[in-house]
Amino acid sequence: MLAIKPCIEADLLIVGGGIGGLMGAISAARAGCGNVLVMEKMHARRSGSGATGNDHFNCYIPECHGDDIRPVFRQTMQSLVGSFKDPSLMYKFLRKSFDLVRLWEEWGVNMRPTGKWECKGHALPGKARAFLKYDGSDQKKALVREARRLGVRFLNHHAVVELARMDGRIAGALAIDISREEPAFQPVRAKAVLLATGLTHRLYLTATTPGYMFNTGHCPNCAGGQGLGWRVGARMVNMEFPYTHAGPKFFGRCGKATWIGVYRYPDGSPVGPFTNRSDTDYGDVTSDIWNSVFDDVMARGTGPAYMDCSDASPEQLEYMRWAMKGEGLTSLLSYMDANGIDPGRHAVEFMRYEPILHGRGLDVSDEGETSVPGLFAAGDMVGNGGCGIALAAYLGWEGGRAAARQAAEASFRPAESCDNIVERMELLSSFMARDDGPDWKDANMALQQIMSEYAPAGPRKVRSARLLEAGLTYLTRLRAQACAQLKTTCSHTLMRAAETLDLMDCGEAILRAALERRETRGNHIRADFPFTNPLLGDQFLTVGLEDGAPVARWRPIRQAEIE
Repeated sequence: MLAIKPCIEADLLIVGGGIGGLMGAISAARAGCGNVLVMEKMHARRSGSGATGNDHFNCYIPECHGDDIRPVFRQTMQSLVGSFKDPSLMYKFLRKSFDLVRLWEEWGVNMRPTGKWECKGHALPGKARAFLKYDGSDQKKALVREARRLGVRFLNHHAVVELARMDGRIAGALAIDISREEPAFQPVRAKAVLLATGLTHRLYLTATTPGYMFNTGHCPNCAGGQGLGWRVGARMVNMEFPYTHAGPKFFGRCGKATWIGVYRYPDGSPVGPFTNRSDTDYGDVTSDIWNSVFDDVMARGTGPAYMDCSDASPEQLEYMRWAMKGEGLTSLLSYMDANGIDPGRHAVEFMRYEPILHGRGLDVSDEGETSVPGLFAAGDMVGNGGCGIALAAYLGWEGGRAAARQAAEASFRPAESCDNIVERMELLSSFMARDDGPDWKDANMALQQIMSEYAPAGPRKVRSARLLEAGLTYLTRLRAQACAQLKTTCSHTLMRAAETLDLMDCGEAILRAALERRETRGNHIRADFPFTNPLLGDQFLTVGLEDGAPVARWRPIRQAEIE
């Protein structure tokens, strides 16, 4: 058995130091929770998809949008962050969003880089613009500074690998201290837990460079929160609809709304119907509306599709470069500069990236609580209200306050003695004890092959009961082989092996949800059920473990009560 450090206690344990986790920590501390602990597997100052920046914050600002929130709400629900979300949660988020914007400005995030509120990008021409343009290059440092000011504790380089549930309620967690080469277990007793581990990559073969799993458009997070929640019985929602983003071909960088140009075919004609000129305010929303556009034009032979900024003014191009830095696209800027690529003279080909779990995952209440009492979730790993910086901030804020209230009424329990905690320690210790065996990468790539072949995302590829059942069979075998054979050599490879097991749990949730949804909807294309069933249009499908067995259930979509 690996070394086990003395158990520590936290009234509220936050797993993940990204935007959702930091907002949860700050909110809980402001609500009077005096013992808030953030565990982050990297370092909270520069971790997660918001590590180096972001430049769009979805919000409703009365002085910009007027007194009627409804146009902004409609545009939000039709945007890339609004699909497969509970309208009730999204409406409450919008009502709170400007308060969060002003808090960020107070804490030192540059929310008005031009001196005024400006909403730009991700918008249909003539419609409400629901995304505030801001400079998020130092957002993580500002939030960490505020959390520390309020007394929040941080344990960086601690990867949480299991949750403890006692008498139906969350009781704590198990982490691996990966700060040194030799790993050690760190058990935690907690009165409440907030998961905020971000979106999930590495489930499907990477579209840009299939042999390189970490060339991804976002931070290559690894299913930690979804896997942790799945194993303790939390319901998962919208898992059958993996999300696909887009960006420069083969480079693996998001931020497509930061580009000021028009998507065009090689002959110069626009790909979409929304614009024929570079527009700083609206951009070209074609790829938000037509999500598979870059795959489709290649399959039809009408592509490639290029981002053309040649008609942009020098001022627009300068503004775009500034916005790319705020978005965290510094590596893209450095590459273009080093290779003489000038967007004002050179068109840049775009592509569709691999399926990811972005805004797909744990099913939460409008206040961020999962189906497991005492367990909360925030950010991209939430399946009915996550997706994007602003929603991560909102669910972290609401979840932190709600978790603080519950923690004030709960007591500590011996989480370290839970059977599943002991079993996880034994399993991970066995990886380090073996003399020989396959590497975590072997297992992860095998998982990617299974998911890409047997549960692909449409519309170019299809699913069926036969394919999905075969995928489940192969996944079951792969998990058994991985547990019996994986060999790790240090804390880093042990962390990656634990991540791979979490990814397998997410793969199972996707396969089981896809089997249950006997229709075609969105990018879930069933060859054996080619129609869209209108009776399911107001329902969400959830999957979860009940008494150790996977169970699928339907629930009504929660509608908004608009004032």
